[in-house]
Amino acid sequence: MNGKSTFSQLLASVLVNAVYAMINYPIMIVNTLLAPLSILVVITFVSHGALVGVGIEGALIMTMVSGGIGLQGDLSHLKNDFKMQDMVVSSPTSSLTYVAGMALSELVFSLPVLVLLSVLAAVYLHPTLLQTGIIIAVMSLMFIFSIVLGFLLSTFTSDIVQSWGFSGIVSVLLSTIPPVYYLITYIPLPFRYIAYISPTTYAAEIIQNAMGFLQISSINLVADWIVVIAATICLMYLSYKKARWREP
Repeated sequence: MNGKSTFSQLLASVLVNAVYAMINYPIMIVNTLLAPLSILVVITFVSHGALVGVGIEGALIMTMVSGGIGLQGDLSHLKNDFKMQDMVVSSPTSSLTYVAGMALSELVFSLPVLVLLSVLAAVYLHPTLLQTGIIIAVMSLMFIFSIVLGFLLSTFTSDIVQSWGFSGIVSVLLSTIPPVYYLITYIPLPFRYIAYISPTTYAAEIIQNAMGFLQISSINLVADWIVVIAATICLMYLSYKKARWREP
């Protein structure tokens, strides 16, 4: 495919999967806003405002994870209900272009909450250019990780209802239970190591350290970056090898 055709495919994905839903079903935007903001409000009230900054960072990570995992439901719906994946397989469109377009549509769909959270971050966190760069880098890695995970899971689901079940479980395990909205030091030591099973724990530590909410050593910081990057690369490789793009 040439560049013009690829751009057309990407644009079509954004228009169909994001813009159409945002215009015709604005309640979906409200739903996207409620998920991260509701936890942020609860964390802020419970901590009496002490964790509002950490909560905003957590909401940014959760938005990226939820957007990526949300791809699973959309791809499963298109694959099982509209047989879109079969049509893409038999067309000149590559799987990479198809998934990239759908991923871009998820990012566009998340823009309202990202804009709101960016405003809150500017008001409460006052990040420097370096801190902003670190936040964006971590968010990008988490988005790629969750997009690949959502794509991988979508190729194994046979029904949209099953996809919703996977999506709910994965979102909780990656962005609600781990110390994303709060500091890992709040978890008692016997249970703290369990939190490190989730890659979002390392992502949160990087941002919290950059903003001064959590102090970790340089070695631990490097290790956090290595884990986040390695987890993303390994999942991409696993998806490449195991995803059921073409039905046997």
